[in-house]
Amino acid sequence: MGQRVLLLKMAVAWGLANRDLDNVTAIGIDEICWKKKGSKFLTLVYQIDAGCKRLLWIGKDRTGDTLKSFFQEFGAERSSKLRFVCTDMWKPCLRIVAEMADKAINILDRFHIMTHMNKAIDKVRATEVKTLKAQGKEPVLKGSRWCLLKRPENRTEKQTVKLQELLAINLKTVRAYLLKEDFQRFWGYKSAGWAARFLDDWCSRTMRSRIDPMKKVARMLRSHRELLLNWFRAKELIALGAVEGLNNKAKVTTKKAYGFKSYSVVKLALFHTLGKLPEPEFTHKFCW
Repeated sequence: MGQRVLLLKMAVAWGLANRDLDNVTAIGIDEICWKKKGSKFLTLVYQIDAGCKRLLWIGKDRTGDTLKSFFQEFGAERSSKLRFVCTDMWKPCLRIVAEMADKAINILDRFHIMTHMNKAIDKVRATEVKTLKAQGKEPVLKGSRWCLLKRPENRTEKQTVKLQELLAINLKTVRAYLLKEDFQRFWGYKSAGWAARFLDDWCSRTMRSRIDPMKKVARMLRSHRELLLNWFRAKELIALGAVEGLNNKAKVTTKKAYGFKSYSVVKLALFHTLGKLPEPEFTHKFCW
């Protein structure tokens, strides 16, 4: 096993030294959890140009300084040529992108926005379960978590039936779910102008809903309004769904490498799997 890792290390080092980074115009920034204790997060930067999707960089931890290290290694000239940067709404990330890639359009990742929605719904559901129990009412929300949070195509038949039953009841949880589903229309607009009108209307309706977790989401979206609308200025030009897909592959890779506790070995595994690195001429073909 030690010889295999050594050969893989040589191959990855050669690939990193010989890859072409001159035509990168769009990147996505995200993080994954790779172990339970200590420095458990990795910051990952992907190229998400329509013609090339790959892992560009890995950093230990999730801090502003970690991300800044990427731009410093990537270089000021290459950073100035970036046209699009896809991120979540984490403030240090937005600040570093604005500082180090000021000519790029910062786009907010759809997956992270809908994650905030799901967390809000889960909080409403958990609170309402306790309220119904305290009032001695029927526990209609029991076992409802995943039918509310899953995408329609991923629900089981039983979860679909449960959801239909819930939709017939006037609960805060159901109203929160309907607000989330209504927001999905935002991503379907063709122009930023019409999307902006919908966003403003949705936030106004949500602020009148008296559902505090959803109101918190609405305030967050309002504060990032212009970055949200950047989605429509870029969606025909870059692979916006690529970050989520690449991150899922990265999580699978780290699980396969669970036997290795070393950051350096996990880094090798990720670059070997997702880096699309050029390979030196070896008699042996590596598989991870």
